[in-house]
Amino acid sequence: MTIPRPGIVHMWHQELGAGDPLVLLHPAGVDSRAFTPNFDGLARQFRLYAPDRRGHGRTPDAEGPISFELMAQDTIAFLENVVSGPAFLAGYSDGAVVALLVALRRPDLVRRLVFAAGVFHRDGWADGVLDHDLTPPDFMRDTYAEVSPDGADHYDTIVAKIAAEHTREPSLTPAELRQITSRTMILVGDDDEVRLEHALEMYRSLPEAELAIVPGTSHGVLAEKPDLCNLLIADFLGKDPVPTFAPIRRKPLG
Repeated sequence: MTIPRPGIVHMWHQELGAGDPLVLLHPAGVDSRAFTPNFDGLARQFRLYAPDRRGHGRTPDAEGPISFELMAQDTIAFLENVVSGPAFLAGYSDGAVVALLVALRRPDLVRRLVFAAGVFHRDGWADGVLDHDLTPPDFMRDTYAEVSPDGADHYDTIVAKIAAEHTREPSLTPAELRQITSRTMILVGDDDEVRLEHALEMYRSLPEAELAIVPGTSHGVLAEKPDLCNLLIADFLGKDPVPTFAPIRRKPLG
């Protein structure tokens, strides 16, 4: 076991199921309960680790800004000290950005990556989406108040920190994506807050990528069609790529 680095936040987490480790990284402004519709289905095949990131859920905030890089370092420490080695990562929205940075910084810790409803560059959000940072829905404030060790009144501070980070990050480039070696599934809703053109650019930039566009869903894709998304995630993480008859961008297998 490695010693956590200074400034690393120890994340509260829950564990469910049995099998290969799968770490679930939730969206911004909520916590690991965002995966509640997915827990039972995924726990049948994987040992789930569902942490609350810094300033979210049951994990306290820390001094200074909340950044994707800091959250990635928290996650790296979590993999080293709690999971004790490589794992599958499934990130959702901002959690997908965190997972992507972990795959870029520490590919040895990421077996495969599910990148759900996220962006690699802030320009990938549809017009007006980031305006929601300052006016989150009431249910997000209420769920924060239910469990936060910082108290309900701290929620406005968290919202401001997230909004500030969204003005700067993420800012990865296609060239940086090409450095990522983890096999990755990009999963988005067909009416997502992520521009489909952006998801397609990411698919084309990652060396080992697969693309899943879930019909009839929005940015809430994992909750809106949990059974279908669980099936896609479990198939991607649990099986090797199949030979395809007429590949265009992939090399033939075998």
